[in-house]
Amino acid sequence: MVTVLALSAALAYGVADFLGGAVTRRTTALRVLTWCVPVGLGIVLAAALLGGGGPAPGPLAWGFAAGLAGGTGLITFYRALARGPMNVVAPVSALAAAVLPVGAGIARGERPDVSVAVGVLLCLVAIGLVSMEPGGGAEPGAAAAGRRLTDSGPVMAGISGSCFGVFFVLLKAAGDGTGLWPIVAARVGNLAVIAVALLVLAFRGGGLGPRLSGWTLIGLALLSGTLDAGANVLYFLAAHGGMLSLAAVLTSLYPAITVLLARIAYTERLRAVQQVGMAVAVAGVALVTVG
Repeated sequence: MVTVLALSAALAYGVADFLGGAVTRRTTALRVLTWCVPVGLGIVLAAALLGGGGPAPGPLAWGFAAGLAGGTGLITFYRALARGPMNVVAPVSALAAAVLPVGAGIARGERPDVSVAVGVLLCLVAIGLVSMEPGGGAEPGAAAAGRRLTDSGPVMAGISGSCFGVFFVLLKAAGDGTGLWPIVAARVGNLAVIAVALLVLAFRGGGLGPRLSGWTLIGLALLSGTLDAGANVLYFLAAHGGMLSLAAVLTSLYPAITVLLARIAYTERLRAVQQVGMAVAVAGVALVTVG
């Protein structure tokens, strides 16, 4: 059941990222997030009310902290894309997001069977392979003197992936005795991060970019937020139904879904390394399922 839930979360995350990326081509990531996150909050709030359980201070605090980490990771990830080539940024971020929960799971005493452990290892390799994109070169002025290491693409990608990994770990720590209320708190944390980003942008005199116009784009943005919220719920259920390491790694296979959708929608060819990654992912999931 954990495998089904985690892979369903990966599917939902992958489709949400694809739709969000498609809308972002017409505007900016922050403007898209101002649509996606609020609708996601409404979805998880309705699910929490229908699912039973009651809010408790401890789990809500864990969930809110997870939301802060996840929101920070998302914004940092987009900044990393502006600082380094996609073929470096995406694998580093995805792998960091998966490896940290594995370490946390092992520290918690999780000891998967040999076949499951090998499957998890293969999935980690697959995450890096399917995330790789053709290098786009460094951004203008990237070689300018005085560039700080902490502002480089790979470093920021590692930070964003670590934030996503913390998100996974903290949702596990929130416990499962209060229904889906920790997810509600996590979405509130996402909103808090976006609100801070908007305030910083306003202070600097910047703009949000082109407005979303047309029901199609708005609908895609809302659908992206809905799927992302659903993925949060599915991961939460997976993490509390079994091992953190297994749930987080399988969920982190979402780049494979995004890559496949791009192949279908934009007729983008899968590069050889991505094809290998897909095959490795299938093998990894098979071993995990058998185990």
